[in-house]
Amino acid sequence: MIHELRIYHCLPNRLPALLNRFNTVTLKLWDKYGIRQAGFWTTLVGPSNHALYYLVEWESLAEREDKWNRFAADPDWVAARTASEADGPILERVENMFLQPTAFSAVK
Repeated sequence: MIHELRIYHCLPNRLPALLNRFNTVTLKLWDKYGIRQAGFWTTLVGPSNHALYYLVEWESLAEREDKWNRFAADPDWVAARTASEADGPILERVENMFLQPTAFSAVK
């Protein structure tokens, strides 16, 4: 199992719009493509409260490439993303990394 850590750094005051988009649109489209989330987090205490952290589970990088590209090209996703940014951009930048568990990890 590979986990992809994605960090969405939002512009000031735009995190609520991002959370709403995930809650009302994105996760439903992920279900359509079989994209499996392992959890979402925001910062309770730390240097910035403008970020969303989440993990996605993949069997392989090939699975990720196939499913993510089909999701990203979905017309419903493109329309929803555009509509959610009618009041301006949401994201300042996105980071992502692919993680593999250590031998002693509780999560495999």
